[in-house]
Amino acid sequence: MSQVGTGRTGSTGGAGFSASARAAVDALLAPVDADLARRYPGDPGGRQPVHTVYVPAGAFAADTVRTWGRQALEALDTHAGTPAELARALGVPDDALLAEVHRRVRAKLEREPVEDLRIDFEDGYGPRPDGEEDAAAVRAAELVAASVADGSAPPYVGIRAKCLEAAVRDRGIRTLELFLTTLLARGGLPDGLVLTLPKVTYAAQVTALVRLLEDFERGAGLPAGRLGFEIQIETTQAVLGPDGRATVARMIEAAEGRATGLHYGTFDYSAACGVAPAHQSTDHPVADHAKAVMQVAAAGTGVRLSDGSTNVVPAGTTAQVHAAWKLHHDLVRRSLARAYHQGWDLHPAHLPTRYAAVYSFYREGLAPAAARLAAYLGEAGGDVMDEPATARALSGYLLRGLDCGALDPAEVGGATGLDRARLEALAGRRRGTGRMPAGG
Repeated sequence: MSQVGTGRTGSTGGAGFSASARAAVDALLAPVDADLARRYPGDPGGRQPVHTVYVPAGAFAADTVRTWGRQALEALDTHAGTPAELARALGVPDDALLAEVHRRVRAKLEREPVEDLRIDFEDGYGPRPDGEEDAAAVRAAELVAASVADGSAPPYVGIRAKCLEAAVRDRGIRTLELFLTTLLARGGLPDGLVLTLPKVTYAAQVTALVRLLEDFERGAGLPAGRLGFEIQIETTQAVLGPDGRATVARMIEAAEGRATGLHYGTFDYSAACGVAPAHQSTDHPVADHAKAVMQVAAAGTGVRLSDGSTNVVPAGTTAQVHAAWKLHHDLVRRSLARAYHQGWDLHPAHLPTRYAAVYSFYREGLAPAAARLAAYLGEAGGDVMDEPATARALSGYLLRGLDCGALDPAEVGGATGLDRARLEALAGRRRGTGRMPAGG
């Protein structure tokens, strides 16, 4: 008997789902669909820097990036001028892969030593007379604007102002205001502008910054949502609230779509947990717990994660530098394996091992990642049975390698048969929607 006109989709008798039941399901889940789209939009697209360099505002100068690059090259040439010397320093094989990494690290330090620069008005700057900090905020903006105009600015640059706690709230707001208004007056806000909100303890502090930025955008005639910011997770209250809930998830919600990143603050957080200074590190169990909570809270939201830093400086004798380099290299590799794709660097001599760790991570994984992706797309089987989620991860992995300069488009295309647009589609990146500029 024909089912035409019965309003059911089944093919036998009265079985199947009626049109009214399907409509009821759509109506029931429409708010859920909208909430999922709002809260979990996926990767924002664009490049994520592999590190953030923090420079105290009082030390920031027009040639800061060039100086860091020069000093990093000097450290590399002095203590690991050849691939064999770098291999000995890091405790890795002296092979063709490391030779290529050494070559690329040196080229990176010459071309783009700093990917993300944060001018620090918080812990690295400290309390100053108001007139002095006012002048420093204006000067920082003028130098940033000049570097953007002449092409010498890093891809991402911005400031970390003081937090919104009562004692320093007015000072932090004033510094942020001076920095932004001066940028506007000197040519506009850079595409790669990044603002960092430190020492957040309550979601209401995130909401407060959102309201300030909304007000600034209205007054300046900027598009709504133009200004985003990073939330620094360096207090215990930012991870677990008094109600037992994960505060960091509430902070992402409070940002109303403006949060671009979560940055782990190694030393403030460790100290808050009672960790002795000698054991404060990004691989301490309290750090792993905090970052795991951050990672789950941020997953799918488009908010990116950054690890913290090491305060062990590569300085002194070659043996001392090598020891510090091995520590830094191993910590960066550990972070990458745990999907923390960004971290802090506090000294120019950290740059050689930052890029050595990042480049080796992507170069040694190129062939297997490309093979798995090609097998997945060709449904050719292979040693590993991958699923769409893994294909997204493989594509994202290759894109990150391209973005930082570890991999070249030609070698990725040759290994996978895919161009960047296809990789971005597989990775689920929303092209052109991220606040960050595209990689190079």
